[in-house]
Amino acid sequence: MRFTKTLSAAVLGMVVSMGSAYAAEYEIDTKDAHAFVQFKISHLGYSWLYGRFNDFSGSFTFDEKKPEESKVSVVINTASVDSNHAERDKHLRAEDFLYVSKYPQATFESTSVEYLGDDKAKINGKLTLRGVTKDVVIDAKRLGGGEDPWGGYRQGFEGSTKFKLADFGIPMNLGPASEEVEISLSVEGIRK
Repeated sequence: MRFTKTLSAAVLGMVVSMGSAYAAEYEIDTKDAHAFVQFKISHLGYSWLYGRFNDFSGSFTFDEKKPEESKVSVVINTASVDSNHAERDKHLRAEDFLYVSKYPQATFESTSVEYLGDDKAKINGKLTLRGVTKDVVIDAKRLGGGEDPWGGYRQGFEGSTKFKLADFGIPMNLGPASEEVEISLSVEGIRK
């Protein structure tokens, strides 16, 4: 009887450890500023305007042996938009752009991951911005992973996507050169 209980405990332990050997869950490290959501858009076709969102959170799952089974979830507080110019940021938060009083958050939820090899992937998902949800594709690359100096385990990725402002109901017209915005992400996740 004792042997049976010991064997059952050993089998259960193996099953649990096998399960944890697959996709691990990671929290995006925004607390220590090891993650960024940035954007760039053409200014009248003459230069680039850069900005970022200072307040966001998210998580992802990742298994090096099965990267195509990864999942990503991000929530951005749109009022945290920061283009390094207070008056412009006030305008970006207004009704004719992000309309943050009505739509305080933008979200991204992955729906599938297409692994391309060489640590590159296409992350397909649903982006909700200004109350409109559309399919977008993030071109992603794994930068690396491993133990950190504080006893944790981390994975790092970068990615980018482009979309037209009009697709998300943003009526602001800055001219043909400024119809499209590029979002760049750099994320470091800490394994939970």
